Amino acid sequence: MEKFCIQGMKPLFGKVQAGGSKNAALPILAATLLSESPSVLHNVPDLLDVQTMVKVLETLGVKVERLSRGTYRIHPGDLNTSNAPYELIRKMRASFLVIGPLISRLQRAHVPLPGGCAIGSRPVDLHLKGFIHLGVKVTTHSGYIEAWSDGLKGDEVYLDFPSVGATENIMMLAATIDDETIIANAAREPEVVDLARFLSAMGAEIEGAGTDTVIVRGVKKLRGCEHYIINDRIEAGTFCVIAAATGGELTVQGVHPSLILSVTTKLEEVGAQVKRVGDQAVCISMEGRPRGTDIKTMPFPGFPTDMQAQFMSLLCLADGVSVVTEAVFENRFAHVGELERMGANIKVEGRSAVVLGVDTLTGTQVTATDLRAGAGLVIAGLAAEGETEIYGISHVDRGYEDLECKLGLLGATIERVSE
Repeated sequence: MEKFCIQGMKPLFGKVQAGGSKNAALPILAATLLSESPSVLHNVPDLLDVQTMVKVLETLGVKVERLSRGTYRIHPGDLNTSNAPYELIRKMRASFLVIGPLISRLQRAHVPLPGGCAIGSRPVDLHLKGFIHLGVKVTTHSGYIEAWSDGLKGDEVYLDFPSVGATENIMMLAATIDDETIIANAAREPEVVDLARFLSAMGAEIEGAGTDTVIVRGVKKLRGCEHYIINDRIEAGTFCVIAAATGGELTVQGVHPSLILSVTTKLEEVGAQVKRVGDQAVCISMEGRPRGTDIKTMPFPGFPTDMQAQFMSLLCLADGVSVVTEAVFENRFAHVGELERMGANIKVEGRSAVVLGVDTLTGTQVTATDLRAGAGLVIAGLAAEGETEIYGISHVDRGYEDLECKLGLLGATIERVSE
């Protein structure tokens, strides 16, 4: 078992580079299955979730070469089974994204219901309803989904909620249908746009990615291609909040400021100074105690649910009362109890948490229950008085590459300790 040991109350200064996007890399790794010829992917982050997806591909018969750090060549020609492994799918919800490519390549898929962080039910019914519109037959039994098709067709698909995963899965399947598919109320996230770029490079024609209506004109056979994965806007946003929480000044590089505008706008509301540095960086600085503000998570371009825990840690130290409303996932307040152990004053009322700011958080032993909760506890530990020990950091490793090394270079005292 490993833990982070953090000595807090040290302002952080310097420059930090956002790495490759986890949420873009995972669907693109799945999409490589759509072609029989190899694809080369650059800027792939070295994360536990990426390692899990690679293992899923290998279990399906695919050869994966790591050419160098961040660069992989995927050989999908030897795909030989439609049965996705339970022991891997249960670990990570995004691995469910192989179902669309499996149906495309093998005309069937046998995939267990997915696992991942315990932050809500996140049903896959939106994926399956979309597949049915495209000619897929679906049954569920004993915790598995069986899907097959004797002939796919384009159609118009309306999503009840702009689900990122459902949008991506439907896009991937539609990309290999020689017809037009329209996805209405589609997710607008930058990671969806990056997947569309990859599918377009493979030979599909996609319009409207980044809007609520995506039009896919597929082809019967896609080709492998070379692609550079976008940088991680959630990692960038996390470092922006770290700058404000520690009272330091960080230049966060590698992400267009528009992609984290909802986060930086809220940072300005609490009193941080935000400066745009060209087209690929922002500088965040903070003097004094933050002010309270309200946040509500929403699909992009709204405030990201993946930034809620991190921002709540900052608001725990704010002057005044803040209200954090979680409108995307119903169980994403598991970090509240851990923050209270550090002295935070938080009252959860349904999907909202009322945060009464305190002067100081105090370091203690806490446990990360999911990926972003872990990031929030790291922020709280960096800002707290004394030493904080964070257990369950395997969750953090799912989404942040070399986090303790990056923080150490910025002046933090943080150590990974094995017990």
